[in-house]
Amino acid sequence: MRRRRIVLCGFGRVGQAFTTLLAERVAEIETRYGLHLELTAAVDIGGAAVASQGGLPLLPLLSHVREGGTVETFAGFGRPGMTGLEVMQEIPADVLVEATPTNLSDGEPGRTHLLGALEQGMDVVSANKGPLVLYYREIHELARRQGCGVYISAATAAALPTVDVGEVCLAGSHILAIEGILNGTTNYILSRMQSEGCTYEVALKAAQEQGIAETDPRLDVEGWDTANKLILIANRIWGTAFGPQDVTVEGITALTVEEIASAKQRGEVVKLIGRAEGGEGRHRLSVAPRLLEETHPLAAVHGSEKAISYLTDTMDRITVIGGRSSPLGAGAALLKDLINASRHKT
Repeated sequence: MRRRRIVLCGFGRVGQAFTTLLAERVAEIETRYGLHLELTAAVDIGGAAVASQGGLPLLPLLSHVREGGTVETFAGFGRPGMTGLEVMQEIPADVLVEATPTNLSDGEPGRTHLLGALEQGMDVVSANKGPLVLYYREIHELARRQGCGVYISAATAAALPTVDVGEVCLAGSHILAIEGILNGTTNYILSRMQSEGCTYEVALKAAQEQGIAETDPRLDVEGWDTANKLILIANRIWGTAFGPQDVTVEGITALTVEEIASAKQRGEVVKLIGRAEGGEGRHRLSVAPRLLEETHPLAAVHGSEKAISYLTDTMDRITVIGGRSSPLGAGAALLKDLINASRHKT
């Protein structure tokens, strides 16, 4: 039985969803994968809960936080003011799970957590796009020097398997292009406009009322959430180091009812597509609303679903559709990466 000690940074909705899944499935993971997973520490904005020996009691920790407590006030384990970096420097651990909020200004505190973990020889599993988008080369070069793995499924579309398909299922093929519907909010809005003939404003309000869109939806509707995910996927698949400056981005805010209706009459649909083109050493990344024929595989992606489509030289087009857009989906992606990181470790 292989033991893996985990530090979790970020105990918000995604971190709690991950912890819930870990608590529910720890015995199954031991039986199925031969892995004993221990949550050694949980870190949040006010401090940490740390188990110096063995793992934290997961269900009592979750109950404590859901009843209004914080990780640093968890009786017997709380360490007020202790940072993620201090935890990793003090407590022996094997894997960092990074689930703090995405910060696209300077990548903190995620950048400090990821680099600190790698310096300690830990593998890292991240749902946080910020440091990966802004400091991809720095993080991956340090990981290479340290012989550590960087796992980013939860940052590239949560439950939708994106990099997994490109790296594992398409190994040996040349990936010529990547196309994706990588943001569930914008796809929901466009689907409502298409099916009901409503305006962008009406569809956005419906998305907000259902909790699909944020109160401030700009990152989604202006195309930057899609762009950030596309950057990570392209960098992982092609070994590049693109940043936000390398993507041309257009959102959906200017689309009109008339444009959507006109496309529908022609047998086309409008989708916000992230596209990365490769070949002959040249790459181009773009995000924009695109007209798709109804026979295109991405045209069949409705509501808040997402999809990824790879065009290859030997396997033709491979498309995956689905993936839960929720904290549970992101938590499940973190658990998947944690299992794969652990069972592939020699």
